[in-house]
Amino acid sequence: GPAAGPGAQTQPPGPGAFDLGAQSGRWAAFQERHRLSCEEAARLLLDAYEYRGLVKHTGGCHCGAVRFEVWASADLHVFNCNCSICTKKQNRHFIVPASRFKLLKGADNLTTYTFNTHRAQHTFCKTCGVQSFYTPRSNPDGYGIAPHCLDDGTVQTIVTEDINGKEWEKAVKEHKTIRDMSKP
Repeated sequence: GPAAGPGAQTQPPGPGAFDLGAQSGRWAAFQERHRLSCEEAARLLLDAYEYRGLVKHTGGCHCGAVRFEVWASADLHVFNCNCSICTKKQNRHFIVPASRFKLLKGADNLTTYTFNTHRAQHTFCKTCGVQSFYTPRSNPDGYGIAPHCLDDGTVQTIVTEDINGKEWEKAVKEHKTIRDMSKP
């Protein structure tokens, strides 16, 4: 193109556009080789960067109506709570930030049970009754994921920590890290 004159302004790329500079050839070859749209290629790159050290687990309920994906460690830290509802449901779970959880299907097939403070949102499948994830009272900005509802192949180890949900306020106040588990 024509050379810019003195004082000429170059326009930054418009919204959603970006200048790949010397990487544009690599980007185009990558997209073509893997048959990816620009958005799909960008998602792969962002996931690889933002979720470094994490794996993408998939899972769902028994009947398959509810499916999700969650980015978490392959080595899970699972809570075994003895509060009234967790005891009745045998609810063991690990906590992740909401930004690392994606419901893939079944939003219309979920129903929610709440009690007491109504902060915890106990979601479960209307068809089979399985709670594969929920919003815990301790971490309303995240999700509690049932490790036994994950598909095989991505979990390496599970360490289980008992938490005294019968004395919930005291247990959560004294726990050093539980509140941070839902922070990105």
